[in-house]
Amino acid sequence: MDLLYFIRLARKNWVLLVLSLILSVSAALVVTANMPPKYAATVTMLFSSHDKKGAFSPAYQVSSLAQGAQSYAALLTSRRTLSQVTRPEDVARLRENVTAEIVPGTVLLRAMVTDTDPARAAALANGLGARFASLVEQIERPTPNSRPTVKVTIIDQAEVPKQPVSPVPLVNVLVGVLIGLIVAVSSLILRDRLDTTVKTTGALQQAAGSSTLGVISYERDARRHPLIVRHKGRSFRAEAFRSLRTNLQFIGVDRQPKSLVVTSCLPAEGKSSTSSNLAITLAQAGWRVLLVDGDLRRPRLPDYFGIEGGVGLTDVLIGKVRLESVIQTWGDPRLFVLPCGQIPPNPSELLGSQGMRQLLAELTAHYDIVIIDAPPLLPVTDAATLSALCDGTILVARYGRTRQEHVVRAVELLTSINARLVGTVLNFVPPKASRYDGYGYGYGYEARVSEPEVKTPVGV
Repeated sequence: MDLLYFIRLARKNWVLLVLSLILSVSAALVVTANMPPKYAATVTMLFSSHDKKGAFSPAYQVSSLAQGAQSYAALLTSRRTLSQVTRPEDVARLRENVTAEIVPGTVLLRAMVTDTDPARAAALANGLGARFASLVEQIERPTPNSRPTVKVTIIDQAEVPKQPVSPVPLVNVLVGVLIGLIVAVSSLILRDRLDTTVKTTGALQQAAGSSTLGVISYERDARRHPLIVRHKGRSFRAEAFRSLRTNLQFIGVDRQPKSLVVTSCLPAEGKSSTSSNLAITLAQAGWRVLLVDGDLRRPRLPDYFGIEGGVGLTDVLIGKVRLESVIQTWGDPRLFVLPCGQIPPNPSELLGSQGMRQLLAELTAHYDIVIIDAPPLLPVTDAATLSALCDGTILVARYGRTRQEHVVRAVELLTSINARLVGTVLNFVPPKASRYDGYGYGYGYEARVSEPEVKTPVGV
């Protein structure tokens, strides 16, 4: 993970980062408002000892007492000292609110007491200083009748504090922001690392082991208007399918497929809209295209094209009707569509029958290309059955939904039946993701749609 990775992750999830900052600041302010204020009172004491003449001298004791000063600091916060200024049951609580420190390079001892009541904090600090001085004098007497060798003098009495030492709103907000950012960034990194959905062409190519023929951007009205014929085909989505058509023409110079299966790993990944729009763009280029609704479980093409789908492929396969009577024409230039017909109880057996093989041979002889909209690969075997009969298969993956392991499993299934995967299509790509990951084409669609459509000869 480099800096560029974090920048891209932040740009993609900036809304979540801002939301986490707002929540962390709000939480810090709420906690600050509910925290009781605490006041600190400090008393300063001086240690002195006898010099060579027998008088107390602070200067002399700098060298003689400095080594033992820490022991006096520990003594001040001991239970023996604290029990003399408070009740026995409050000793533990007071001990948590008392700190003692030696001023470096000196024999000055500062004792600080914090409490929610400023007057009580000052009283406890002064009482602690007086009791500690008496205790040291008792301890440092060689004999009960001799004078102490160490003396403690209070040089600064504790005053009643006017301003609380906690909470500090700015510090709490900064800590909240830091914690919020750490949690948010860690969550984003963890989610990104655990997320195996396909979000880049590189990931799709690596999982499929095949090139990505097209990247189809997401449009809001694509669900209501799945076909690209609106606005005279002037849209980035229409241009993406033209790019797919162009790439399809170069997938095999010597093995240009005449029958092509369009499928996906799982439902709702856009394989029906992809097969429909690919057929439209090929027809616009002058190809004689037949679009076959091979999804005998959940046919979608009649709804897309607004055609009658009650009679079609299944009726031809069982010999109920003639092929010529069920093929319908649509649009200008003409696109030929073969609906699925009545939904049979045995779709896989019907699609893998000898009649289907003969029908495909007849269709490929009369059309430049036959595109079959097949069911998803993983839930049922229909698409695998059709892929084994056709010249090639296009696998459609949906951005942010199709998982890489699903793509790997689908490719393994195609490989096991010796089906030819000609390429993949990444569908429903958000515009922002297209911009960040380099999916953009770099040119406006206006210039492309004004070019004349030229038919590429079959087999080239």
